[in-house]
Amino acid sequence: MSETSDRHAHAHRPELQKAVQDIVDSGWAGVQLRVNDPRGEWVGSAGVAELGGSARPPVDGHFRIGSNTKTFTATLVLLLVADGLLGLDDPVADHLPEYELDRRITLRMLLQHTSGLFNFTGEHFEDGTVVPGIAWEGQEWVDDILRTYRPEELVRLALSKPARFEPGTDWSYSNTNYVLARLLVEKVSGRPFGEEMRRRILAPLGLTGTVVPEASPEIPEPHVHAYYTYRNADQWRTLDVTRANPSWISAAGDMISTTRDLHVFISALMGGRILPPALLDEMRTPHPAFGYGLGLFVQQTQDGATIYTHNGGMWGWAALMFSSADGATTFTASFTTGDAELDMAKAGALFVEAQNRLIAEVF
Repeated sequence: MSETSDRHAHAHRPELQKAVQDIVDSGWAGVQLRVNDPRGEWVGSAGVAELGGSARPPVDGHFRIGSNTKTFTATLVLLLVADGLLGLDDPVADHLPEYELDRRITLRMLLQHTSGLFNFTGEHFEDGTVVPGIAWEGQEWVDDILRTYRPEELVRLALSKPARFEPGTDWSYSNTNYVLARLLVEKVSGRPFGEEMRRRILAPLGLTGTVVPEASPEIPEPHVHAYYTYRNADQWRTLDVTRANPSWISAAGDMISTTRDLHVFISALMGGRILPPALLDEMRTPHPAFGYGLGLFVQQTQDGATIYTHNGGMWGWAALMFSSADGATTFTASFTTGDAELDMAKAGALFVEAQNRLIAEVF
């Protein structure tokens, strides 16, 4: 069954209804979408909440947001900068001397992915060379799906590998940067990361559906089911991965949220209601070559408008969070994969296609 549900105005936003349905028809098992713009709010879902069932995904369902977590983490770090506890261009080693980091690495480099630090989930080089990190895919990950990793363990693994480049000389997306950012938060605030996130961001914004799960494999109700299809011993297998320990990605991608909470967060952030104006400007200033600010991608629409975004993926899940510069227009979405033989390249292509379709419809 693949049917769209909209509690507001089906007939008034047929283009959104069709976009959601088209995304499901392209190969996703389930989709949730929330659009907020000057015309009001539209929420809808399509597909199924669980393979073999007929119920649609709940429009207020919880889902794993993957690397959208980085925008939350960066915002929390910048609040500590606003407090004077951290400086964007201070050496990270001053606060975390136990890791013996290159003193050229600054907080700004962590948040903008210009530190050069090895990505603990593995590095893929332009010549096709792959340097593996932790086990996060295939049968090896499945066998250890409930394993707990400590943030320090992830960082030390990364630091045991050669840096990708000299600090500040290039750009490369590295989850290690954001686990170090988590450790910085804990060091200078004196509180656990999840507690500081709830105290400074989640509670003030009323984000009651957003969770920092640490090592818990649970996900709050209501939620859909997520499935991981992988190849092992020349056979395709599909596993329900709804319950999975996310500590392997830590503050680089472990959080759980809803489309409503992601909307409230990104709208408040872009609307200037969380950070001081100077720090929001810093956050939204992109790297000249790669369009990444401090925990945000900066994009241009076909009409020349600037939009701010992050996306995220975990096995079985994908998430989108987009906003206009003033926070007045946003869309937030969740996707779940089904049991198709969907390799990473095909999944990535479908994700980009869905993202571009929604950008065109909303912005």
